[in-house]
Amino acid sequence: MEPVTVEIAPDLVAIDTFYGGRERYTAAYLLRADRPAIVETGPTTSADAVTGGLARLGIGPRDLAHIVVTHIHLDHAGGVGELARRFPTATIWVHERGAPHLADPTRLVASAARLYGEERMASLFGPVVPVPPDRLRALPDGARIELGGRSLEALDTPGHASHHLALVDSATGAVFSGDALGIHLPDLPVLRPATPPPDFDLEASLASIERIRDRARGAFVLFSHFGPVRDVERICELAARRVRSWTETVGSALERTDDIEEIVALLEEEARRDIATGAEAEIDLDRLELLSSIRMNALGIVRYWRKRAERERAEGQRES
Repeated sequence: MEPVTVEIAPDLVAIDTFYGGRERYTAAYLLRADRPAIVETGPTTSADAVTGGLARLGIGPRDLAHIVVTHIHLDHAGGVGELARRFPTATIWVHERGAPHLADPTRLVASAARLYGEERMASLFGPVVPVPPDRLRALPDGARIELGGRSLEALDTPGHASHHLALVDSATGAVFSGDALGIHLPDLPVLRPATPPPDFDLEASLASIERIRDRARGAFVLFSHFGPVRDVERICELAARRVRSWTETVGSALERTDDIEEIVALLEEEARRDIATGAEAEIDLDRLELLSSIRMNALGIVRYWRKRAERERAEGQRES
C-alpha cells in the first residue's frame, strides 16, 4: 500500500496509518523541525504505513528525534515499541501514568484482549512490542518538548482515559486532541463520543473539552481520527453536548434496567439521531463502529455511573 501524506500546515503533515487496512481512520502527524517529531503511531499493524510515510517526507531511521502519543490505547500507541526499534534515536514521550505500560505492556494487552477478543485484537493491532525504559520520558502537565524552532506543550486532558494528553504546537497553535473530543472522520457528517472502559469520566471529559477549546481558539484541532477541524468553537460545543447527552441517556436507562443489550439499543438510537438530517444514507456505520463502537461506549458509561454511585455511597457513609 502506497504511503499517504497530507500537508495540514507548513511543516505539519498527516500520515495515514491505514488502521484496520482502511484509509482515513487514524493519523500520525509529523512536525518538521530541527529535531522532528511524530504525534501518534497507530498500532503495530500500521508501522509500515508510518515508516513509509516518514520516508516519503525525507525522515529516515536516524532522523526522527521524538515519538509522542496522546494516550496508550492500542489504536494510538500500540506501534510505539516497533517504531522505537525502527527509529533507534527517537525519544518516546507519554503521560506519566502510561509510561509503565509501554515499558511492560502485559496488562495493557490483557485489557484489550478482554474488550476485543484475541483474534480481532491480533488482526487490528498486531503484537505490542515493549519500549526500552531508558527511551521513555514521562510528560507532566505543562511540560514542553523542544523540537528546535517549535515545541509541543502537554495538556493533561483526562475523561476519555485518565492518562490522556492533548498537545499544543507552538508554531501553529494547533491542538492535537487525541480522543478527548471524540471521533470525527473527514467525510462523515457526524461527531461520535469516545467513552470506553475503564476510565471514562464525564466531568473530567467536559473540563478537558473546555481546556482544548481555550487553547485552540484562533487555530485548529487535530483529531487522531482523523484530520484537522478549524471551527474550534463549533466542534468543542458539539463534543460537550454529545458526551453529556450520551451519558445522560445511559444514566436514565440504568434507573430501570441493568440489561446491557437494552442499553446498547438505546445508545444506538441516540447515535442515529446525531447523524445530520438527510445524511443517513451516506453514513458507513462500520467505519464509526471500528473506531468507537456503541457497545464499548455503553460499557464505559455504565462503568462511570456505577463508580460514581459507589463514590457517592462512600461519601454518604463518611458523613453519617
